[in-house]
Order: sequence, then C-alpha cells, then structure tokens
Amino acid sequence: MVLKRVGLFFGSFNPVHQGHMMIASYLRQLASLDEVWFMVSPHNPLKNKGSLLAEYERLHLVHLAIDENPHLRASDFEFYLPRPSYTIDTLTHLKEKYPETSFYLIMGEDNLRTLHLWKNYKEILNNYSILVYARHGSEQGVEDIIKHPSVQYFDLPLLPISSTFIRENIKKGFSMQYFLPEKVFHYIEEMRLYK
Repeated sequence: MVLKRVGLFFGSFNPVHQGHMMIASYLRQLASLDEVWFMVSPHNPLKNKGSLLAEYERLHLVHLAIDENPHLRASDFEFYLPRPSYTIDTLTHLKEKYPETSFYLIMGEDNLRTLHLWKNYKEILNNYSILVYARHGSEQGVEDIIKHPSVQYFDLPLLPISSTFIRENIKKGFSMQYFLPEKVFHYIEEMRLYK
C-alpha cells in the first residue's frame, strides 16, 4: 500500500503571505508530496500571543490564499487539541486519525535551530522526515542537525519577507498588495485588519 504523502506546514500565518505560498507550492513538487496542509496554530508556545489575529480569521485568510489549489489545504486540526499545542502531540493525533498517511514536517532553518527546545524533539526526529527550506542569513548553527538522517535540506530562492514586516507596514498605512495573495490583500483591506 502506498501511503499518501502530506507535508505539514505549521505556523501562525499572521497573515499568510506570498512567501508561505511559494514555499508550500514549490516544496510540494520538490519533495514529491501529494498535498501540503497549512496547520494554522492557535498559539505557538514560543511566540507572543498578543499580536495574533483570532485563529478563525487567520484560517480564513489561508483559505483565501489557497483558493482552489487541489494540492494545498487549510487545517484547523490544532484548534481542537489542548493548548498550548505542541507539534509532537499534533503528530500523534494526526497519525491516529489518518493511519494511511505519511506526514512530513516543513520548516525553515530558523525553526530547525530551535528544534532542541521543542517538546519530545528527539521523538520527532526519529519518527518523521523534516523538510527544511533555507532562509536568507540563517545558515549558521544548524550544521549538526542537518546531518540527521531524518532531515532533508532544500535550498529555495526565498524572499526575505515576514508576517511581522507586513503587519508593521500595514499599521504604517503602506500597501502590501504585492506581498500578499490577492484575495488575502483585499480581505485585509476591507476588514481593516492590522490597522
């Protein structure tokens, strides 16, 4: 039996931007994944909760960004798990619910560098493949973990933009039209989000 290959792209997506979409679409093809699921996090234990939009608002933005792409999916799976949500717990619940699916973690090198801070990180390394995309300027300090047999490294030509940059510039009144998927941009403008 051939297992369905699904990449899990965890994040706050506050908001989802063109960089996220490029990573998901390109890595799906590079790693021969059937789908990539955007795992919208209710609250990352390592991040400040104060700047987050409501979780269903962020989920809606991801739905708008994906539009009708059959290979991408917005997931609220973590919304129904105990909080704060930890990746290892989410993976355990996913394997129970989808036993015929092989899951791969998608993360940037910045997240790989802090993997040792994650709950039960060795269990993640020993039981799941981790697909790591390069981020400009984040190559130092992860050499040892890159050599782990579970870690696959992908060098992507990424734009150095972030959700923080987008939020800060929206607050300043600048247009982020070309930094965001079109429907996401129009929704944020219409609802006056991040103002």
